Amino acid sequence: QVQLVESGGGLVQAGGSLRRSCVASGNIQSRHVMGWYRQAPGKQRELIAASANYRTNYADSIKGRFTIARDYAKDTVYLQMNSLKPEDTAVYYCYITTDRDYWGQGTQVTVSS
Repeated sequence: QVQLVESGGGLVQAGGSLRRSCVASGNIQSRHVMGWYRQAPGKQRELIAASANYRTNYADSIKGRFTIARDYAKDTVYLQMNSLKPEDTAVYYCYITTDRDYWGQGTQVTVSS
């Protein structure tokens, strides 16, 4: 079993920044993927950033504005969100894929115009 605890997020004005973090604990295999999804109202969950083996991938919708970072020693993943837009408003979830997929509790991020 793996547990994920998220922090950060909240309300910000357009153009602002937020930082999210997610700490994993439990039975984490050496080869694993950590990243972030988001789900906006009325939309499907969207994979926005993933990190594994010191490589990263981003969705086109956030490329150049968001940055994923890892602290492998602490099993922690971060999401730095800059130049936020109202369309970034969503619930953001961290995840880890190890023996299977695990999800954080999700946190609302609201960007006001």
